[in-house]
Amino acid sequence: MPVKMRLQRHGKKRKPFYHIVIADGRAPRDGKFIEKLGTYNPNTVPAEIIIDRESALSWLHKGAQPTHTVRAILRFTGVLYKKHLMRGVAKGAMTEEKAEELFDQWLKEKLDKLAARKEGADDSVAKARATQEDAERQMRLERSGAAAAEEAAKLAEEEAAKAAEEAAAAPAVEEAAPVEEAPAPVEETPAPVAEEAPAVVAEAPAEEAAPAVEETPVTPDDLKKIEGIGPKIAEALNAAGVNTFADLAGKTPEELKEILSAAGDKFNSHDPGTWPKQAQMAADGKWDELKEWQDILDGGKEPTA
Repeated sequence: MPVKMRLQRHGKKRKPFYHIVIADGRAPRDGKFIEKLGTYNPNTVPAEIIIDRESALSWLHKGAQPTHTVRAILRFTGVLYKKHLMRGVAKGAMTEEKAEELFDQWLKEKLDKLAARKEGADDSVAKARATQEDAERQMRLERSGAAAAEEAAKLAEEEAAKAAEEAAAAPAVEEAAPVEEAPAPVEETPAPVAEEAPAVVAEAPAEEAAPAVEETPVTPDDLKKIEGIGPKIAEALNAAGVNTFADLAGKTPEELKEILSAAGDKFNSHDPGTWPKQAQMAADGKWDELKEWQDILDGGKEPTA
């Protein structure tokens, strides 16, 4: 088995923290390793990646095979780009100084993009916090209004009960109406009535009711297993008839955006671009591949280089 470059999980439940390590392909995921190359923390925005580029490049030249997730990290941090530049140096296409200059230029642009992205994330967090505070304030106002209405209804009910008790306590005086004697009944001899033959009514046979077809209930899936979908978004999707991973996989990102927009402005900032693909992997039972892909997603979105 070749040497593999992969992630080793650490951290708490629902807050994973990974070490990027070199390990024997036959060793368990969280078992012994040969060398630690860096760390990967997906809990921050953007994700925090610390890696020894030179050591990672050296292991790549030795034939270490990165996993799908680690390959994405190497591409994101520029290790694969530097390997490409070093291949050009080895073929004589450029000098080593030129390769270093190109890599430094790429790294500077990358850091500028990350800084702008972090600033935008901070603004989004501030807006989300302000929206949440407004919603909580509105909820408090609605609760106070409901409490006042409940108190007024309770007072009205007490007054009505008191009035009913007073009315029941007052003595009711009624005059008895005089009773008139009824005249003696006069017997009348009834005239003979000819007997009529009973009419025979043919009853139409009742139509047999068609047997009811029982519908097999569809068991809803836990859509919160899709990266980027929380409890509120899951409720909005269920309300729109999206209850299973197969239902979600059959939707396009544009259709999902329309559902989120109809559910409220607070969901407009969410990007459902990867949700159908994640749902398809979940529906097919590819949980290991889905987990590895979700580890590099940023709130359900592909990390931008």
